[in-house]
Parts: sequence; structure tokens; C-alpha cells
Amino acid sequence: MSSTAGSGSAVRRKRPAKPQFTQTILVLEAVLVFFATLVAYGLRLAPTATVWLVGLGLSAILILLSGFVSRPGGYAAGWVGQVLVLVGGIWVPMMFVIGGLFVVLWWVALSLGGRIDRERAEYDAAHPGAVGP
Repeated sequence: MSSTAGSGSAVRRKRPAKPQFTQTILVLEAVLVFFATLVAYGLRLAPTATVWLVGLGLSAILILLSGFVSRPGGYAAGWVGQVLVLVGGIWVPMMFVIGGLFVVLWWVALSLGGRIDRERAEYDAAHPGAVGP
């Protein structure tokens, strides 16, 4: 299968890995926060309105952050999102564990995504005009 749309057309540029990885982590984390909200609601850990406002609000924030990761300050804002999820452990203690796992995944997404992007750039610089798979 070819990366070109037709003969003589330009090669389609690969999407950077770092934003892809971090966006995926934030969206998955938003789903996690939604399910934690259901747990908090079911256990009646706080007034119903508070549970839904905080839970759905944090889920929405994480989804919004996923759209801003490639902009200036986006990755730092993602770290703030990670802290907010960890703070959820005050009400749902298991969130300390699951939030901690997502902090590790966030760090891996940042470091591995950055490494892949650097290696792609080095390859493209060393092989101008080469078409990747």
C-alpha cells in the first residue's frame, strides 16, 4: 500500500507521536473519571449534585485538554490534569492507585512520543525523499 494519494502527489506527512499518545491518555483518563464518578455516586460519598458536577467537570476538562496538548503549555496543563485526578483519591481512594498508573502512562507517553518524533526527524533528515511505510 502506498502513502501517496495518486501519482505525482506529495507524500502525506506522518502525525507526530507525542500528541497522539498524550491525547489518547487524556481521553482514556476522562473515561476513567466518569466511571469513578459512577462509583462515588453509587457509594453516596458526597451530595449527588457535587459528585456529578466534579466528576463530569473533570472528565470534560480532560477531554478539552486532549485537544490542546500540542499548543504551548498543553503538556504542562496535562500534568495539572494528572494532579487533579490524583486528588480524586481523597473521595475514591482507589483513584490514588489508578491515577498513579495514569501519571506513569502520561510520563511514558511524553518521553516515548518525544523519542519517536526525534527519531523520525533524524531519519527524514538522513533520507530526504524517502517514503515511509
